[in-house]
Amino acid sequence: MALIDLSKKEVHCKIVYYGPGRCGKTTNLVYIYNAMNERTRGKMLTIETKGDRTLFFDLLPINLGKVAGFDIRIQLYTVPGQSIYESTRKLVLKGVDGIVFVADSLKIRQRKNIDSLLDLTQNLREQNRTLSEIPLVLQYNKRDLVSSPIPTLGIEELERDLNNGRHLAFFEAAATKGTGVFETLKEISKQTVRHVADKHLFAKPSA
Repeated sequence: MALIDLSKKEVHCKIVYYGPGRCGKTTNLVYIYNAMNERTRGKMLTIETKGDRTLFFDLLPINLGKVAGFDIRIQLYTVPGQSIYESTRKLVLKGVDGIVFVADSLKIRQRKNIDSLLDLTQNLREQNRTLSEIPLVLQYNKRDLVSSPIPTLGIEELERDLNNGRHLAFFEAAATKGTGVFETLKEISKQTVRHVADKHLFAKPSA
């Protein structure tokens, strides 16, 4: 749930990058962090785990401007993808306002993608929430490997496995090169800010 700071006239929106281990979640955030101006980004915090890590930082993109007189501050998180860190993923998801699901384009990771999306659905259900009520954008990462000898999934396969008729926005990406990274961030930020504003800033008071 978005945090509204009336004294500073700020709204803090929480966006979580979710997906299987080694799919490129952390790579996305590190690329964003390194590309941002120091004046518009916050501190990066990393919790190291064995073979994976949870990363967090907050930023205030200049182009978002103000909504109803409030500055919008976006907080970005990743979750550890390995199954042994399920409790950490649940904790990071608490209060989430928007989600980027990062899928791995490698053929051998197809089942991991599907299982991770199911895991996300279940973890939200335990918090009495559903994917349909939270802004969600799909990112199909590692598309730079399509032309390599390594077997990769086609967009049609990824769409069938993960979008499945929901008509969610998706972006092809190569996070190590920055391809599709900011396009994904821009879309989820736009959807999340609109969602939070409609729910908290423009909501009519109950009678």
